[in-house]
Amino acid sequence: MAKTKEESLEQKLWKTADKLRKNIDAAEYKHVVLGLIFLKYISDSFEELYTKLKEGKGEYAGADPEDPDEYGAENVFFVPETARWSYIQSRAKLPSIGKDIDDAMDAIEAKNAVLKGILPKVYGRQNLDTQSLGGLIDTIATITIGNAEAKSKDVLGRVYEYFLGQFALAEGQKGGQFYTPDSIVKLLVEMLEPYQGRVYDPCCGSGGMFVMSEKFIESHQGRLDDISVYGQESNQTTYRLCRMNLAIRGIDGSNIKWNTEGSFLNDAHKDLKADYIIANPPFNVSDWSGELLQDDARWQYGIPPKGNANFGWVQHFLYHLAPQGRAGFVLANGSLSSNTGGEGEIRQRLVEADLVECIVMLPKALFFNTGIPACLWFLRRGKKQRNSEVLFIDASELGYMIDRKNRVFAVEDVAQVADTYHNWLKETDYEDIKGFCKSATIEDIQKHKFVLTPGRYVGIPDEEDDGVPFEEKIEKLTSDLKTQMHTAQELDQEIKTQLAKIGIEL
Repeated sequence: MAKTKEESLEQKLWKTADKLRKNIDAAEYKHVVLGLIFLKYISDSFEELYTKLKEGKGEYAGADPEDPDEYGAENVFFVPETARWSYIQSRAKLPSIGKDIDDAMDAIEAKNAVLKGILPKVYGRQNLDTQSLGGLIDTIATITIGNAEAKSKDVLGRVYEYFLGQFALAEGQKGGQFYTPDSIVKLLVEMLEPYQGRVYDPCCGSGGMFVMSEKFIESHQGRLDDISVYGQESNQTTYRLCRMNLAIRGIDGSNIKWNTEGSFLNDAHKDLKADYIIANPPFNVSDWSGELLQDDARWQYGIPPKGNANFGWVQHFLYHLAPQGRAGFVLANGSLSSNTGGEGEIRQRLVEADLVECIVMLPKALFFNTGIPACLWFLRRGKKQRNSEVLFIDASELGYMIDRKNRVFAVEDVAQVADTYHNWLKETDYEDIKGFCKSATIEDIQKHKFVLTPGRYVGIPDEEDDGVPFEEKIEKLTSDLKTQMHTAQELDQEIKTQLAKIGIEL
């Protein structure tokens, strides 16, 4: 008997949480579930420190376990008694459980200024089934996600990212407002290597770029306090999701800003010059208010067309780059070749100013929310290596399908692209590979009229020689074709014969 694949912790939680959906919109449902996971996490962290303070041993001698300052000193959120998980779970079967959770969120915000206005209070709504909510609480109660051991295994990170991905799938196109697929974020971060300095994302969604930067630093034995993150989001609920996502990882989110106008009309970081910019702006946005920004100081390389924000984003990034800063971001493939509304002229000026460092063509089906073909741009101010050159990488054949609609990069795929880029920069162990990568000069690009589609430069990979002479191949193909044509004639005659038996003549 074949073994059934055991469900992961994330899958078990998702299956339980999914029972809550029923008549709840996916966008609202997201905050219901992630809010509970957040509550469990900070409660676990609180309870672990609470126990140490109550025991009063060693450095905790004489400490008051109910003093919020004791927790602030250890970067742990203080959780009031009626918001602790043990209390919430004790009331999970009561009809008032929804209101109890909303009250708990209010109580936590009142004691932790950094969380003010961030936590969801959506649990007392009539369309939320209290029985299913109680069942989810009981399931979440079976896992510990906030103590030291769980943190070392990144249990919360696994659950949170899995859920964000599942919500993006459930929401379809709207899911792209808060979630960039893990494969793309990993590749951007591995190529940019944000070890220290200011990291900026002006369309930050749920903060995935910042979280991956933190993971990169930790995996390379760096210091988290060597970076500071800056971001902006125009969707308030997504902004709250981002702040929660950062808070549970101990990342200072005070420089993440929200306003309804967004980065173009109301830039929340006007004076920021970032060392790294990592972003996934919305593709081909036509209603970006470009007509109101014709004389904007950010348009140093040309006024972006009113009907497409792509080169508005590119120049917004450049405007906020420090003198030696670097930017890596996702754009639609149209940005590589379009000449609409002066886009070609802007692209030409960027290349001639030697700001473009690398272009990566991505495979199809990487995004949960759109089928638009996409690419990665990498820009750098003050190039010290590979002056007047651009690296083109065609990664369109990399990755593997996880289902009929979605593709992901394997670890080896990310490494292949990132290593190619870094080796090219260092001018060690790099060589052009037909069909995959090519180092082109500005003169080469000029010959292609400043179109930056990688396929124009890397070419088509050579077909491997199978050792069979051309004449033999032709002879076999001709023989196979004759056989197939003869078979087709026989089938046509058989069809006519059978139709004639029922009175149909052809």
